[in-house]
Amino acid sequence: MKHSTEEFARIAEQGTVLRCQVGSGVHGLGLDGRNDRDEMGICVEPPEYVIGLRVFEQYVHRTRPAHTRSGPGDLDLTVYSLRKWTRLALDGNPTVLLPLFVPDEDVRTLTPVGRELRANAHRFPSRRAGERFLGYLRAQRERLAGTRGGRHTNRPELVERYGFDTKYAYHMVRLGLQGVELLETGGLTLPVPEPDRAWLLALRRGEHSREEALERAAELEARLAGLCGSSDLPATADAAWADRWLCEVYQRVWNER
Repeated sequence: MKHSTEEFARIAEQGTVLRCQVGSGVHGLGLDGRNDRDEMGICVEPPEYVIGLRVFEQYVHRTRPAHTRSGPGDLDLTVYSLRKWTRLALDGNPTVLLPLFVPDEDVRTLTPVGRELRANAHRFPSRRAGERFLGYLRAQRERLAGTRGGRHTNRPELVERYGFDTKYAYHMVRLGLQGVELLETGGLTLPVPEPDRAWLLALRRGEHSREEALERAAELEARLAGLCGSSDLPATADAAWADRWLCEVYQRVWNER
């Protein structure tokens, strides 16, 4: 894979400012003995990859080979350049926002730059982020309902056992719950608080039907759509602050190397 070279691994290892868990475990939705580990990192790449001709946007490491599903205990790690991560976070990407809100015990690497970033988590939530949550939720609900084309599962064993992909379904509902929370509070609570966590775990175990999952998702979609227009959050994230902070951080880190 082009993002998995030794060169990129070295950049990620030497420049990481924040690395944390982002998968089912951090949401409190893992099942004992059945989960891989998803982690996300953010790094400051060397100057030749920013102002020179070389390019670094992300490093990807997977225990399993490409196009092979991860299994229990496997690691899936993505380390973004700080610049790319910031662009994605300003745009409201739901997964990319997670490192701002994960509990301290789920943070594996944290430098002063990483601490600064987490201290400024309030600058990223926006109604634009709510629209991203809404878009993902709507697409996933329509695929699970069969009204939108495109593949929605690579877990035939779950479909055979429960009649639908319960993992896909619980991710769909979780997305709606967290989008609503973000627009109502400006933050995310991790792991997912009760009673929603118990409901999602029950869905993952096949204790709720496909129809119940779709109904819950539709309710959250309607609520989220309303909040995208009425939330007190700003329309967009604080890009002006981010631009100033990136310039200062990159110069500071490069001068310290």
